[in-house]
Amino acid sequence: MFIVLGRFQPFHKGHELLVNAALEKGPVVIAIGSSQAEMSMNNPWAADEREAMIRAWLNGRDAQIVHIPDINDPPNWVEHATKFHGEGTLVTSDEPTKQLYEESGFDVDLVELSNRDSLEGWRVRATLKMLSTVYETDAQKEVMSVSIPVEVVDWLVENDALYRLYSMSRDVEHAG
Repeated sequence: MFIVLGRFQPFHKGHELLVNAALEKGPVVIAIGSSQAEMSMNNPWAADEREAMIRAWLNGRDAQIVHIPDINDPPNWVEHATKFHGEGTLVTSDEPTKQLYEESGFDVDLVELSNRDSLEGWRVRATLKMLSTVYETDAQKEVMSVSIPVEVVDWLVENDALYRLYSMSRDVEHAG
């Protein structure tokens, strides 16, 4: 079993690379972390919505998807998460996660992500926040498709999942 762990806020091309690498090796468990997180700018989509994004991207390919509530306790995270995703090989591009899992006896497949900085979740969400004020769907799709797979872009548009970023940020004080 190959395990891909993430918050998937949203599922982006970095996640796509990891899941594809895992799918090439064998059966895959996609573990959605922070599944109980309250809605915020850092967590704008519920676990069920993130699962729907991933399923849209999978487009019928086989992968198990599990939800893992966060415990905010890194030393005990792997033991906690294993109860949900089971044993196997972790597929990751994140060095701290690699070390955490290796220290717990897991095999880890570290995948190089050449443009990791541009695919950090907070950067993707910041772009989506700006796009939440754009009402031209083709423009939204064009900008999103740089960092998000087209199936997920379509899901975000079809489910009107960008507007909440605008409404969440209306009362936030902005620098400038």
